[in-house]
Amino acid sequence: MELNSQRVRKLAPENDPLKIGMGWTLTDLEKPQILVESSFGDSHPGSAHLDKLVAEAVKGITDAGGKGARYFTTDICDGIAQGHDGINYSLVHRDMIANMIEIHGNSTGFDAAVFVASCDKSVPACLMGLARLNMPSIVITGGVMDAGPDLLTLEQIGAYSAMCQRGEISDEKLTYYKNHACPSCGACSFMGTASTMQIMAEALGLMLPGSALMPATCEDLKEMAYKAGQQAMFLAKSGLKVSDIVTMKSFENAIMVHAAISGSTNSLLHIPAMAHEMGFELDSDTFDRMHRGAHYLLDIRPAGKWPAQFFYYAGGVPRVMEEIKSKLHLDVMTVTGKTLGENLEDVKKNGYYEKCESYLQKWGIKRTDVIRSFDQAIGTNGTVAILKGNLAPEGSVVKHSAVPKEMFQAVLRARPFDCEEEAIAAVLSHEIKPGDAVFIRYEGPKGSGMPEMFYTTEAISSDPELGKSIALITDGRFSGASKGPAVGHVSPEAADGGPIALVEEGDLIKIDIPNRILAIVGINGQEMSAEQVEQVLAERRQKWQPKTPKYTKGVLKIYSEHAVSAMKGGYMV
Repeated sequence: MELNSQRVRKLAPENDPLKIGMGWTLTDLEKPQILVESSFGDSHPGSAHLDKLVAEAVKGITDAGGKGARYFTTDICDGIAQGHDGINYSLVHRDMIANMIEIHGNSTGFDAAVFVASCDKSVPACLMGLARLNMPSIVITGGVMDAGPDLLTLEQIGAYSAMCQRGEISDEKLTYYKNHACPSCGACSFMGTASTMQIMAEALGLMLPGSALMPATCEDLKEMAYKAGQQAMFLAKSGLKVSDIVTMKSFENAIMVHAAISGSTNSLLHIPAMAHEMGFELDSDTFDRMHRGAHYLLDIRPAGKWPAQFFYYAGGVPRVMEEIKSKLHLDVMTVTGKTLGENLEDVKKNGYYEKCESYLQKWGIKRTDVIRSFDQAIGTNGTVAILKGNLAPEGSVVKHSAVPKEMFQAVLRARPFDCEEEAIAAVLSHEIKPGDAVFIRYEGPKGSGMPEMFYTTEAISSDPELGKSIALITDGRFSGASKGPAVGHVSPEAADGGPIALVEEGDLIKIDIPNRILAIVGINGQEMSAEQVEQVLAERRQKWQPKTPKYTKGVLKIYSEHAVSAMKGGYMV
């Protein structure tokens, strides 16, 4: 089998001298050439340490007889982008990183690739990019940061900030929390989108078993990065491509793991986007169907008790998969060159669980305190539901594992706002009352890039009264840290003239999670038949005028013109 790098050398005579110019030897040129793509940069704690993992991966490649080439496409941080228009760039930069990966991989002749990333958009960007390249590929993620004093973690800061604005804690107390919430590099220490997507990458078979969501400060992670570099050489020589590993069965495995960990709702943007790149259409109904009856096992924040570093201590993805083994396709191929079933057997024999247990013992807790057994699940009906109705004909997403039971079925009064700033001001000033449905619209992919509504969800969930008596409904999305009665991704979005654009003050909104309903059931406080509601909406639709596009130049203009529905993945076409 001729390596791609050697084929390209024959086609481009400039190839060799240019590489020699940056220090490659003649011997290097003849070795398998491995792309090592990372999101390293001084952008946030999830990426600032990745150069060390890149170095380990390159060393692994070198020691296995290959030549690694480092490429960098730095990501941004949703936390740093919060509270201003920077958050509007969050989702689109996933697609831009994927574009750069495609460019880097296809413009140079590589034989395999290692992808190094940690966070919300960089990990799914790598998954989309490697799907486009379809070359032998392996992922190593940058792990998770340590918790702070008293197990303080970053997702608590939004709630503390809202409490400070309401006068419930002092400025000094808030400052203390802010100064101690991120004591190390790594992804944020809760089951947000970053942690979820690290786990999804392993669940899809693209990472070495047990390597997702390791503590970033743990020497074990560097060892895994070295092994990932070595494994890239195995993949290059065997020719085992992404399409040989990731199939529809792999996606189904990932969804079952997603249910078991109470994964972020943003996965319903990222997993379908990767599937699309591979030629599969993975709709939201598949998530809903597979979550029904699924066992939810993970007691990790924000829905649970423990910071995310405890996930590794309790056995990580292999332990979760071991518990739900009866629900998985064990015959799928993985980057080890073995099936998932074979990997799970190997993990039992190679000391992985014993090493994890040694960390857990230091805290005096049991593995089942963090990852429950299948028969002692926290819940048995999954964690995510897709709600549809005349308000969301194409669907909407709710993480019901984080919703108070009081809000599983409710009829609420609509309080519509056309941007988040107006909505959060109304919540914090107590204009929002129990029984209200707060709408934030024109925040979908076409409206403003689909930012997170994080501060509003935190303001609501941190209020003891409102957290159990109102709902937040949006065509935007939520942080993976969000909890409480929040329904997002409402489609079609307002900018596309979806029914959410037609909601008026006082409309009655029905939320019925068990029956998967999100619907307008009354007008101006009066319940009506479905036919009567539809007649009123038809009249409103005749009067509705699209808003002037928010962005008229730059990348957000491109994204707003080319993004598909959030329920399809929000990718660009």
